[in-house]
Amino acid sequence: MADRRPTTSTLIVVPGGHNMVGLLGSSDELLRLIERSFSCDIHVRGNEITLAGEPAEVALAARLFEELITLLERREVLTPDAIQRSIAMLREQTDERPADVLSMNIISSRGRTIRPKTLNQKRYVDAIDDHTIVFGIGPAGTGKTYLAMAKAVQALQAKQVNRIILTRPAVEAGERLGFLPGTLNEKIDPYLRPLYDALHDMVDPESIPRLTASGVIEVAPLAYMRGRTLNDSFIVLDEAQNTSAEQMKMFLTRLGFGSRMVVTGDVTQVDLPAGTRSGLRMVQGILEGIEDVRFCRLTSKDVVRHRLVSDIVDAYARHDAEVAAESGQSGRGASGPRRSSRSSR
Repeated sequence: MADRRPTTSTLIVVPGGHNMVGLLGSSDELLRLIERSFSCDIHVRGNEITLAGEPAEVALAARLFEELITLLERREVLTPDAIQRSIAMLREQTDERPADVLSMNIISSRGRTIRPKTLNQKRYVDAIDDHTIVFGIGPAGTGKTYLAMAKAVQALQAKQVNRIILTRPAVEAGERLGFLPGTLNEKIDPYLRPLYDALHDMVDPESIPRLTASGVIEVAPLAYMRGRTLNDSFIVLDEAQNTSAEQMKMFLTRLGFGSRMVVTGDVTQVDLPAGTRSGLRMVQGILEGIEDVRFCRLTSKDVVRHRLVSDIVDAYARHDAEVAAESGQSGRGASGPRRSSRSSR
């Protein structure tokens, strides 16, 4: 029986000023990627691209080429990663344009531009612009801390704040810091090192000692925040899942006039001692809905590290769900009749 599904075709004329190699990739690498991503036929002749197939797929592919042409007009270089992220955003069927997300520059340093790469990352960055306190919650590799620090540097460069304060709890060491060799600063430094590493990507490394010595940039353990009022500052709390409820309240109440706070963490990676509740988990139920406080939640789709990181995050999420389901069944079995417990296995 003949396939009677409706078909349509669309012609896209690429403006003459654009290099087709920039749009389609060297040896048509980007074109092949696009062809694999859509169930429609794509034919290129000169600067004309013809799309034919199911109306929905043709319309989506046409939108993709429009976004890619816009990126070229904004002098962006197209890459396979940009293509894949653009397609993912278009399939989410939101009002935001991939070209706006992928051409949104936060800061540029030493020829490298820091920008959001996913729709949720752009919403997170926009929330930082629009709210005094923002929580970025999501798995490893979603850029929540890196983007927050980039916004902090941007705010400092624009003279919106007078200083940057970067902090995180040194909870991994628990109460055993005294057993580590060296001074207190030397013992704490390994827990702050990731913040220094990110800072080196955004600020001239030679200027960091001068900025830290003058107090313009401060990188310190969370315990150092107690008793202070932080005015005209951009404050980033990293690894907030490892704060207790009391520490989270202490930190949030340091907020002074002219300051902004970004709190980042992954509630699936809590390293607190058994019996201690995560301040990041609790604060969501306490502050959700308060004006000028925003919770942004990122997922494995927003991972911008190696592709396998996203797969690993999803695999662990499935495992945790299975363990929780088995625990629930065991709990019901323990409280119910013995026969029911056997039949559930």
